[in-house]
Amino acid sequence: MREQKSEEVMQTSKKYFGTDGIRGTVGTAPITPDFMLKLGWAAGRVFSCKGNGRNKILIGKDTRISGYMFEAALEAGVTAAGVDINLTGPMPTPAIAYLTRTLRAQAGIVISASHNSFEDNGIKFFSSDGTKLPDEVEFSIEGMLSKSVSTVAPQSLGKASRINDAADRYIEFCKSSVGSSLKFNGLKIVVDCAHGSTYHIAPAVFEELGAKVKAIGVTPDGLNINEQSGSTSPQILSETVKAEQADLGIAFDGDGDRVIMVDHLGNIVDGDEILYVIARDRRRQNIDFGGVVGTAMSNLGLELALDALDVPFVRTVVGDRYVMQGMLERGWDLGGESSGHIICLDITTTGDGIVSALQALAAIANCDQPLADLTGKMRKLPQSMVNIRVDNAVDITQKEAVQSAVSDVESQLGKNGRVLLRPSGTEPVLRVMVEGEDVKAVHRLAQELSELVAMEVADHS
Repeated sequence: MREQKSEEVMQTSKKYFGTDGIRGTVGTAPITPDFMLKLGWAAGRVFSCKGNGRNKILIGKDTRISGYMFEAALEAGVTAAGVDINLTGPMPTPAIAYLTRTLRAQAGIVISASHNSFEDNGIKFFSSDGTKLPDEVEFSIEGMLSKSVSTVAPQSLGKASRINDAADRYIEFCKSSVGSSLKFNGLKIVVDCAHGSTYHIAPAVFEELGAKVKAIGVTPDGLNINEQSGSTSPQILSETVKAEQADLGIAFDGDGDRVIMVDHLGNIVDGDEILYVIARDRRRQNIDFGGVVGTAMSNLGLELALDALDVPFVRTVVGDRYVMQGMLERGWDLGGESSGHIICLDITTTGDGIVSALQALAAIANCDQPLADLTGKMRKLPQSMVNIRVDNAVDITQKEAVQSAVSDVESQLGKNGRVLLRPSGTEPVLRVMVEGEDVKAVHRLAQELSELVAMEVADHS
């Protein structure tokens, strides 16, 4: 099965917005205080006509030290546009999506660079429905950025207020996602919050549902977010689970929209496996969720395991934005990426690490089986990926020699293997990925194919 998909952003003419908001290094344009002030003003102007009467925008952040600076800048810009703001302080990205919807705000803003280190920061927006902004709204904001900032009349300036019970509201929502009758009494878990925005929320959620919790990564200092912790670095979590003889571990990223788990043996359970566990449990309960949307990078083992359950599966290009589009187009409720960004649309409007973890725990409770047994019903196939630098715009994937080589590799892999040539949307590289049943063959074929692709790249440089 040949897949030659690109992460190419559909909205190619956007100057600032990518697939997941605006992100970059602090102090380097556009991640600067003056830009954030103007962005707040531009968003305020765009959303000032969205509601009836007084308009408001919700602003949350993760635990990066730069969040204080950008929160103040956004506050100045939004209020200058005549829009009120509600400040939540440190709060997971999916919490802002939920609170924006339930508090009837015109928009939500999250100051976060997700799983990146503290040197980076960014901005994510949510609509009044708690979903990612439509393209036309992002274009409107970018259009407003080209104008000079102007302040409304003094009597029309926006006001700022703090939502003191934001965390409690979101904790209750998370607990409600598994129903009032389900309890995790007797379950011992380790929770790694990556020193990020779930630090004061995730442990409380699991404890209040009856689990015995050991929390790590819960001492943010502004500089240690995602540092050797969380979903991008689950090694310490794995070691802690084994040392504590816990039933499982749960790791979130800095803004709480991703989750990776660890079974009682210390094995890492990625997003593909978590998706399978959730889908299998829903199929067992005869819950109609349509099918599962993955990406070009989803392990073939997930596709084969879902096929065995008679669950439809489709792939999109990489990015949760595209996963969401695929789900909405089909009316399906489950989708996600191997990175742990999992969307349960029948529960919430965006990827939510805590909600997804709770769905997996519910499956464990419903089946009365450990996580290792549930993930063991899906066999991940070995993958090998090589990155090749590409410095020009020539589409090497369409060259006859490359296509012939891909076909040859596919024939050697058989039906339980695939080849993926994927230009990166963020780096000047072409990713060559081979997936199959035999790990040695997979690595060999990936190396051989990448060498041929590299030669073609050199010939066309």
